[in-house]
Amino acid sequence: MNALRIGLVGLGTVGTSVWKNLRSQEELLFRRCGKALRIEKVAEKDRERARTAGVPDSQWTSDWRDLALDPSLDVVVELIGGTGIAAEVIRESLSHGKDVVTANKALLAERGKELTTLAAERGRRLLFEASVAGGIPLLLALREGLIANEILSLHGIINGTCNYLLSAMASRGLPYREALREAKELGYAEADESLDVAGHDTAHKAVLLSALAYGFWPRLEEVHTEGIQHIDPLDLHFAQELGYSLKLLAILRSHATSGEIEVRVHPTLLRKGHLLSSVSGVFNAVAVWGDVVGETLFYGRGAGGDPTSSAVLSDLASLASGEATVREVAASSVWQAALSLRPMARIFSRYYVRFLVEDRPGVLAEIARVFAAEKISISSVIQPEGHRGETVPLIVLLHRSREADVQRACRIIETLPTVKEPAILLRVEDLDPEEEQAS
Repeated sequence: MNALRIGLVGLGTVGTSVWKNLRSQEELLFRRCGKALRIEKVAEKDRERARTAGVPDSQWTSDWRDLALDPSLDVVVELIGGTGIAAEVIRESLSHGKDVVTANKALLAERGKELTTLAAERGRRLLFEASVAGGIPLLLALREGLIANEILSLHGIINGTCNYLLSAMASRGLPYREALREAKELGYAEADESLDVAGHDTAHKAVLLSALAYGFWPRLEEVHTEGIQHIDPLDLHFAQELGYSLKLLAILRSHATSGEIEVRVHPTLLRKGHLLSSVSGVFNAVAVWGDVVGETLFYGRGAGGDPTSSAVLSDLASLASGEATVREVAASSVWQAALSLRPMARIFSRYYVRFLVEDRPGVLAEIARVFAAEKISISSVIQPEGHRGETVPLIVLLHRSREADVQRACRIIETLPTVKEPAILLRVEDLDPEEEQAS
């Protein structure tokens, strides 16, 4: 029977779900693709894990090289993760004439340009729908559904752990550590949560979204990345009072005139009422603005075995039906070579800034003078009621300003004798691409 012959490397949470769901959906996929999708071999070091998953001895091997070198296989699915052996799996598989499907966002963020170039040179396809936003078909939409659009901007909640923590802190007033403990008990956070809460996982995905949306691979170490581990519940409370929700966002934006792409990750205030602001728990959501279509929103489960395996099977189905291409991330593109990453110091945003100041007359005037000297316009000032003592919080909302100017103003203000702690600064996004393009 005409079939796509598959080698699967790794039987972790996602790999086991791919093994299970490909078998259960085999008939459906055959009807829709016109070709059978069959896992012929599985590479897994842990034999007991393979037995538990139901892999027959005849299809099991402990050595991934058996798959990469097997001329009878058409595609290798890499699901072991990490940036070491996984890179060898992908390189060897491509070099020996196989297409590759992976969910490895960390590896692709670091070496995606190199690996997609190798795939193009070998005339093979490297697909990674499962690497961003789990079961949401976001990369497919960027690659095909929005092909007639220039992507003006993209704002994504693409880490379920962080979204769960911020949701719990905002809705129930939990301190960060208590919310994290709860997330771990529920399986929503890893034992070592640092990759998620420090924003690195989101940054990996932001690099891949840039590659798909703009054909541009920014250097991971140059992507501005802030996490949520230092978020104060006090700011969540004030944000809610002011009509905002706080989300960890990946933000991408094109600047056609300068040939620059913004790629940044940080906690961001969103006006309540926008659909992204209402996304709670472990769910992911991404708002994409195209110049023709306007705003589109993608929502769903961003992690877990079954949702992620759905994306892996989607890539395999694309290969089986002959629809997959490599054009969208071709590293030799002249257009890509002309693009550059906009430095964080030159981005424009609105800002929420909280100071802890002495409770006496004249403090606001001193702070306002510094902002005015830096040509930064104040939108509003709030001194929350109910705070007693020698110091009080003072919240300043700023109109759209340049990052470098705001940072410089805050450093100057922090030297004032009436200001007692470093400023807490959060950026505010309006998700209005027409206004954003003017910057």
